Amino acid sequence: MTFIADEMLDKKKQHKGNSCKNRFCPICSWKKSRKDALALSLLMEYIKVEHEKDFIFLTLTAPNVSADKVNDEIKKFNHSFKKLFERKEVKQVTKGYVRKLEVTYNNERFITEKMYSKRIAYYKKRNLHIGDNNPNYNTYHPHFHVMIAVNKSYFNKADLYLSRDKWLELWQEATGDYSITQVDVRKVRHNSKKEVAEVTKYSAKDSDYLQSPEVFETFYKALKGKRLIVYSGLFKDAMKLFKTGELDKYKDVDSTEYVYELLYTWGKSDYVLKEKRLLTDEQKKELNKQLINEIETE
Repeated sequence: MTFIADEMLDKKKQHKGNSCKNRFCPICSWKKSRKDALALSLLMEYIKVEHEKDFIFLTLTAPNVSADKVNDEIKKFNHSFKKLFERKEVKQVTKGYVRKLEVTYNNERFITEKMYSKRIAYYKKRNLHIGDNNPNYNTYHPHFHVMIAVNKSYFNKADLYLSRDKWLELWQEATGDYSITQVDVRKVRHNSKKEVAEVTKYSAKDSDYLQSPEVFETFYKALKGKRLIVYSGLFKDAMKLFKTGELDKYKDVDSTEYVYELLYTWGKSDYVLKEKRLLTDEQKKELNKQLINEIETE
């Protein structure tokens, strides 16, 4: 892979490379996540400016499942999501959405202080404490992150606004699972980087699926052939414009002054810098002051 970099080598950007584009390749997943983040940020800017919409960010979850149930759980999620967004209450406020499937793996054998602080009510209800066996050890957690476009008036109309408790009730009904106790919903503020990152980050982290051959096989079988990110409504229409370059007017110019070209090749377990050379004046003119084509997601 060839990168270009600034004088201090602090800022780097991939320039060329041979990519496998496999969704389980950490490098390709990282690249796709950065490109998806740019796309979503531009779609949101376009929809906000030209369609005068606001956004809510919704996370839909369900209890963890064992390895043999992950594939069926994802199918159930897709079916339940469709039912949820066909409900009158949801349909009348949704002007478009982007939905991303993420699956995480729990390899914590015991309850840690960090885990406990995040799920105090869950553990107290089960009389569990820090250091106890983790009931979710060796289980998987499929869930959806959803960015939804809504009218600006959505937040001020009592007959349209859906509270967190109402979203939970509707999700319970759509799944038929009343043991679900958590959904997260929030208004997206002006700085939407956190929510954009949640929607566009990896569907599965390599730190999760590389735990063991058995864990990898579970992830591979569950995610193979699945649509991981889905665009609908205004987002689907805006994506067509993005692909034809009609949203380039919302892109920023990359202000980094690139000086070096760096050549990396794969070593035993990581990419190794093999060559560093100065860019020619012609290359500097070609590569600097261009529109950005990806953004940070972490």
